[in-house]
Amino acid sequence: MSHGTTAPSPAVAEWQAWRARRHQALTSATGNLALVETRWLPSGELPDAEAARAGQPGTVTVTTVQRSDLVSGEPEHGLRFWDADSPAVRHFDRVDTFPYDPAWVFEAAYVPVPGARRVPFEHIRDNGGTRDLVVPGDITLTVDGRAYTLSAFDDDGTLLLVFGDPTNGDTTYGAGRFLFVERTDDESRVVLDFNRAFVPPCGFSDQYNCPMPPRQNRFHLPVEAGEKLPLFRDGFSAQH
Repeated sequence: MSHGTTAPSPAVAEWQAWRARRHQALTSATGNLALVETRWLPSGELPDAEAARAGQPGTVTVTTVQRSDLVSGEPEHGLRFWDADSPAVRHFDRVDTFPYDPAWVFEAAYVPVPGARRVPFEHIRDNGGTRDLVVPGDITLTVDGRAYTLSAFDDDGTLLLVFGDPTNGDTTYGAGRFLFVERTDDESRVVLDFNRAFVPPCGFSDQYNCPMPPRQNRFHLPVEAGEKLPLFRDGFSAQH
């Protein structure tokens, strides 16, 4: 009598597919692991990606990036250099992850806020400065008996939650984790599946400037779901 392995549930299978897509994205030619330099240009200077690409190895891609100056609010332009053969890509093994746990999937209330409300978020490379991000609504839910009102910002039309919890700096990335908020057919309801919480881009390259969790997005209990930390081979360290 043979004992076959039990097929994973649809939710687990979807989560495993998400992990596979995540690995593929991280290791792509312009994935988080490939970013080797972000070069901000002097005020008023516009980037020329094609000129910057000249003389670079064939594995390098150059793109442009823009942000607002912390003091003046004026646009700053820059160049990003991605190397598909970067040391981080070559040494990357995987992202360590908690086992899937259906208890960490929550349906939450979502209340849109009229107008372009902006909430200050501290960023990891701004030495305590804050950048205002559009938060189009409030997410409310109760976790372990405590009520939370979370601020997820608009990331190119998708709600992105930056959250912290007591695992940060221990079993998970120190500066917090990210989670894309899933909308539902009901505009007043969203889904937070913390099994898909992920290490932010700055956990793979110090050339990113990631937002950090504001106080209202910090959970009092350990969120033991989702990604923990990137793992590298041969003693390589991402130096984070």
